[in-house]
Amino acid sequence: MISSRDDALITTFGRLLEARSRLERRLGADLEARCDLPHAWFEVLVRLGRSEAGRLTMGSLAEEVSLTTGGVTRLVDRMEAAGYVERVPCPTDRRVSYASLTDTGRAKLQEAAQVHAANLRSVFAGFSDEDRGTLDALLDRLRAVREPGLAAGR
Repeated sequence: MISSRDDALITTFGRLLEARSRLERRLGADLEARCDLPHAWFEVLVRLGRSEAGRLTMGSLAEEVSLTTGGVTRLVDRMEAAGYVERVPCPTDRRVSYASLTDTGRAKLQEAAQVHAANLRSVFAGFSDEDRGTLDALLDRLRAVREPGLAAGR
């Protein structure tokens, strides 16, 4: 039998997943329709655009977008074919390569970011600055939870 406390936690997590899924479908569909850019590609472009020198190691990128290294490799392959990113070898370790933003990728990021920001303003129109600050703080706490902490409850 599930305790009422555990049931409440399961419900909270379910709400989080449902909100994420709905937002991703809604916002991703608009990025695809208006910018011809899949949402997963946009997330990669955002991460690269915010990184130092517009590049990240493939491993870091995989972690940031919650994909396996194999998954991010396939994604970067497709984005490279589209001209948005390029692979750059690490000068000090030949086992490491970077995904790097191209000029075409930077231009696509600018275009898509304007569309995405407008959509987000609509989504969060009913939220005050304080509400968003609270949400950000709570999400930051969730992001800080690491896998070893999950094992402690087993």
